Amino acid sequence: MNSLWNRFKYSVQADLHSVFDKKESKNPIAMLNQYIREAEKQTASVGKLLERQSKLKAELQKELGEAEKMADKRRSQLDLARTAGEEDLIAFAEEEVAAYEARATSLTESMMEATYELISLERKFEEMKHKVKDMKVRQLQLMGKENVTRAHHRMDQVISPEEAEDRLASVNEMNQYIENLGGKIERDYETSSMERRLESLEDTAVKKTEIV
Repeated sequence: MNSLWNRFKYSVQADLHSVFDKKESKNPIAMLNQYIREAEKQTASVGKLLERQSKLKAELQKELGEAEKMADKRRSQLDLARTAGEEDLIAFAEEEVAAYEARATSLTESMMEATYELISLERKFEEMKHKVKDMKVRQLQLMGKENVTRAHHRMDQVISPEEAEDRLASVNEMNQYIENLGGKIERDYETSSMERRLESLEDTAVKKTEIV
């Protein structure tokens, strides 16, 4: 599970701007599509492992219930054997009680560990799904920018062919332009995020001043 999670973390969990920092002559949207497909594949795999972990926990719970039930039964039989004075049955029942109690203790510890691990995995799984969703949202944002850029380029070719030729002379330059635009989207997003936090600090400071 840790190995699977690490593979996802290294391939997906990094912020989207790291994709655009790569010096590759690929369309950024094509690169993003590849990342999203891989993320969805990994998420589906983790979902199956979570389902399996939940079933294993249920099996542990079942075994624990059976062990506790048999321990109670042998304790009752032990009392009867002692009342009857059957030494061999007493010895057998005592061994059985000890065995079932030890098994129940071990299963209880396993259940606690399985419950903790399942909760941890479920939280990470939800985080994975949020990451994939965020990437899809940014995919739509970048696709919108790409469409606008291509539309402007084609209109410029008709309205001002000389200027369009100078600005975007080839498909490679077009892709580079879109890639740079993608990077700008990330920088603008980070800047606006920082601005919102600074404005929040200002509001908090003003409120404290008013209270004083």
